[in-house]
Amino acid sequence: MEKVEKNKNVPKATAKRLPLYYRYLKSLEESGIHRIKSKDFSTLTQVPSTTIRRDFSHFGELGRSGYGYEVGHVLNVFDQILNVNRVTKVALVGVGNLGRALMSNNFRRDDNLKITCGFETNEELCNQKIGGIPVYHISQMEEIIQHESITTAISTVPSQHSQEAINQLVAAGVTAVLNFAPGRVKVSNEIDVRYIDLTTELLTLIYFNEKIRKQTQLS
Repeated sequence: MEKVEKNKNVPKATAKRLPLYYRYLKSLEESGIHRIKSKDFSTLTQVPSTTIRRDFSHFGELGRSGYGYEVGHVLNVFDQILNVNRVTKVALVGVGNLGRALMSNNFRRDDNLKITCGFETNEELCNQKIGGIPVYHISQMEEIIQHESITTAISTVPSQHSQEAINQLVAAGVTAVLNFAPGRVKVSNEIDVRYIDLTTELLTLIYFNEKIRKQTQLS
């Protein structure tokens, strides 16, 4: 297999779209489709074809004009870029309703991501297993995370406690956190925190849906 040299100057917007591209390419491969043009891939992904071509250009000559892209070849490139053949262990902090749901699901559609431990301050929720995953008291976080060499975590802790929880994760050696609390936390530059604000996303969806409905009624 030809080794792909990773481009360190890939824009963040492009990097965020790579898992989307990979998921659809994998689906195409499983359906027996071996070649696809950017226009058709755009229809599948709902990403403009010009954006797809520009994104793909960061990783070399992945396709040819008028011919399209060899699905297997592009998948091979993205396999290496996304490290999909490596299992990434993930810690979870906050075993409330959302945390329990995430642990129960545990990335069933992705064999390369696995929540392997959960942490809670409520002692009544500790010393049990959810979906086969052990739940520890938060005081054991550093010991468990370092023992399992975990560098990625999910926090479902409410905003008023998220800074403290993420401080503890960082102290334990975590460098990447997916935070379900909308409030921004302070971390050093080498720590990557991404936010999922369900309320904001839903309100944005409702706004654009109402806008489309009004335009449809006027036409």
